[in-house]
Amino acid sequence: MKNLLRLIVVLAVLLGIAALTNPSPDEHRAAIRKAVAERSPLAGLLGIGALSAFVSSYHSLGIASYTVVNQKTVTIGAYKMVFVVQ
Repeated sequence: MKNLLRLIVVLAVLLGIAALTNPSPDEHRAAIRKAVAERSPLAGLLGIGALSAFVSSYHSLGIASYTVVNQKTVTIGAYKMVFVVQ
């Protein structure tokens, strides 16, 4: 019984931290701009990353989030970290 209660408390704390540190839309957009500029300096110079970031749609799951461009998931984020999928 004690172990079950500890497990529940630990899971609740982890979910609470995840909810509080869920990346914002701006953090996802910054990751997109940075990834495009790193992959192609010319595209970064032309602002292609900013355009992609602008047209992305942000979706929050409460404890994690993701962005979609042209029906493809581009970024996934949790715990203030954002990962570019493509």
